[in-house]
Amino acid sequence: MAASEQTDNTDEQARRTETTPTAEPADDLVSTHHTITADGRQLSYTATAGRYVLREESFTDGTFDGHVARAEMFVTSYVADAPESGERPVTFAFNGGPGAASAFLHLGLLGPRRVLAGDAGQPAAPPYGLADNPETLLAHSDLVFIDPISTGFSRAVRGGKPGDYHGYKRDIESVGELIRLWITRNGRWLSPKYLAGESYGTLRAAALAEHLQSRHGMYLNGLLLISAVLDMGTINFAEGNDLPYGLFLPSYAAIAHYHGKHGDRPLREVLAEAEEFAARDYPWALARGARLSAEEREQAVRRLAELTGLSTDYVDRVNLRIEHVRFFTELLRDRRLTVGRMDGRFTGWEPDSGGEHFTDDPSISGLMGAFSAGINHYVRQELDYVNDLPYEVLSARVHPWSYQDFEGVSVTATDKLAKAMRTNPHLRVHVGCGHTDGATPYYATEHSLAQLAVPDELRDNIEVRYYPAGHMMYVHEPSRIKQSADLAEFVSG
Repeated sequence: MAASEQTDNTDEQARRTETTPTAEPADDLVSTHHTITADGRQLSYTATAGRYVLREESFTDGTFDGHVARAEMFVTSYVADAPESGERPVTFAFNGGPGAASAFLHLGLLGPRRVLAGDAGQPAAPPYGLADNPETLLAHSDLVFIDPISTGFSRAVRGGKPGDYHGYKRDIESVGELIRLWITRNGRWLSPKYLAGESYGTLRAAALAEHLQSRHGMYLNGLLLISAVLDMGTINFAEGNDLPYGLFLPSYAAIAHYHGKHGDRPLREVLAEAEEFAARDYPWALARGARLSAEEREQAVRRLAELTGLSTDYVDRVNLRIEHVRFFTELLRDRRLTVGRMDGRFTGWEPDSGGEHFTDDPSISGLMGAFSAGINHYVRQELDYVNDLPYEVLSARVHPWSYQDFEGVSVTATDKLAKAMRTNPHLRVHVGCGHTDGATPYYATEHSLAQLAVPDELRDNIEVRYYPAGHMMYVHEPSRIKQSADLAEFVSG
């Protein structure tokens, strides 16, 4: 081919590219059919995986421009193949982070298949595996797993700005729009509806309950809050905020107990003592500051050391204030081990055993490989969804996360949850807590629930269940079995 001919063809190709419109984003849903034995009976169901295009009404100077595609959100749904399926409850589930896809709740607890991840002290070895989940919540409710923007396969559309969705408000709006869209397309407005969230996902779920009511008139039947954080001020170790020190103390005691720092004493006895000290004497001692007498300070130091398993010298040196990552690094320093933040039952090794903060959370690194391999295999090989994008199990791309709606105040959804409960007195709340959870401690959750501005009669709508494991308590097999039964009872009730 002559050089001039090649140039002409190249110019023509460029002109065509400039005039050819970009293809409009479209849903790419794939459905497959499966059968599982769950809750003692055979259950046939349809799984649908793929991305829904989220569109927004666009206006210019008051003139309607149309519904503009803004994002593509990845969803995996399971609907029982039964004549009465439209009357079954439907549960929308998501994890937290921010930046976490729904893989953990999906393949760890709720879905019809689960990853074999192992547990503390016995992590599974690669290449890992999957198995049926006879305790799946699908036996009692249809399930929809949602990956927020920039997690899983969810992305902004071409030319869009993913950062627009990396924040409290837009995250709630986009997940809420996905829920409305799924409910509408599947004819489920008259089905009982539940939200299941874990970690930051519980703050999202609490705010969504109010958002769905006020924006769409969609009233929910219940919230499943797993490893809950409803007020970020309860877990934020910031200068001048002494609240977290007391709220983390019972979890420190539980982790110390697991690692033998309390001998053969019953866990419940240790927790009761830690809760009592955290409720009264400890906050008083912190508030007194330099006004504490030498004897009062010595008593506080000694009591903290007894409860946490740390030395009196360490407690004294940190001025009675035990920050959580420093605790995880210090507790087993004499064994040259660290303990996990997400789950204090896990231990790890640091190259510098004299550091103040661990460089790796062993309870995350011990599980990530299994969940990442499991979800990447599952959606492509078993659900037949094909996409070359990386499935973002836990993405750092969402940071910095915007809390601009809370400038100068603590980030909290307790007000939203309370309003949702007052407006809809039938809204029930299930809360699941792990004793060795060092990320969202159970005592902080109890504190937030106690502050809800609801009448006393609505407090009966709240139930709290406890498990002898951590943030993802379901990796502990006895806890998974018990938690699955608790959730089934809640949704069925």
